[in-house]
Amino acid sequence: VPFRLVKRGGRKEMRLPESAAQARKPDNTLVKALARAFRWKRMLESGEFATVAELAEREGIAAPYLSRTLRLTLLAPDIIDAILSGEQGKQATLEALRAPFPAVWGQQDTFRGT
Repeated sequence: VPFRLVKRGGRKEMRLPESAAQARKPDNTLVKALARAFRWKRMLESGEFATVAELAEREGIAAPYLSRTLRLTLLAPDIIDAILSGEQGKQATLEALRAPFPAVWGQQDTFRGT
């Protein structure tokens, strides 16, 4: 079976041709980022931390990184479910999801699976 190697999240991944049937598996990098984003959101909403800067300092990361990751909590529930089941669209990479995207769920079609 012909395949190609692609770098994804700092590691190499084998990609099969589109015509080859393959079981979808969740992208662990995306799943981990989602978990962190919702954890950080909970910590901010509970009042445990007053600001993003304070939380970022406690976590030992840069505040802009934390803010970009927090955006993942604005994804539509169906997109989050698709990410957790490995059925998200090809455009739903961590890099793309950390960039600004519409907060309105109906306008997030770019990340929906096929």
